[in-house]
Amino acid sequence: MSMRLLLTRPEPDNERTAAALRARGHTVMLAPLIRIEIIADADLGAPPFAGILISSANAARAMALHPRRDELLGLPVLAVGAASAAAAKAAGFTQVTSAGGDGADLARRALARWSGDRRPLLYLAGEDRARDLAAELHAHGLMVRTAVVYRAAKAAAFPPEVRDALRAGEIDGVLHFSLRSVESYLDCSRLIGEPALMPVHYCLSPRTAEPLQRAGAKRIRIAARPDEPSLLALVTSQG
Repeated sequence: MSMRLLLTRPEPDNERTAAALRARGHTVMLAPLIRIEIIADADLGAPPFAGILISSANAARAMALHPRRDELLGLPVLAVGAASAAAAKAAGFTQVTSAGGDGADLARRALARWSGDRRPLLYLAGEDRARDLAAELHAHGLMVRTAVVYRAAKAAAFPPEVRDALRAGEIDGVLHFSLRSVESYLDCSRLIGEPALMPVHYCLSPRTAEPLQRAGAKRIRIAARPDEPSLLALVTSQG
């Protein structure tokens, strides 16, 4: 069954996801509720590094523009999932492995790979993070240097067409890919109230869903795994 869906993730990922949803017969409205800002002069610290950790494709894209990119390209990269691994390869990294899941999987794979290594890992991160990966790994004896290479700026309000569609009940479902975008969605929803909570909310993970639950959303669906294919499969199963 075709649905009218709202996609809130930032560019450039939103266009790719929208194309996949439209290919499944859905109508998609785009409203990027966070804007990714690259920190071009981010302080990476001093080498040598044992390897690089990436928990977002945005971090990999940020490194494509960093002045110290070339000195890092030969290091092994452990990325949280397939999308971030693909972005790392696109940025020029050649030794890239996907942890195949979420932040917990990334931490487990990092411990398995670098346990006992005295050199620090370089964690390329966003300004706002759902978990303290460096502290988790430090508790198990790994040294981690966190470099903030991008920030996610929240939108001030829904675009007018999105606001009107929500008020009119013309959106069946909303896809949420990150905690930050959910927070932005709820901030924007205060201007229109209950109608923003009425659609089905398709969430990438339980943590992503938590603010919606607290806000009173009644119809929340959570992907079986925290990745895009699982979230799209969830939407397809509900349609």
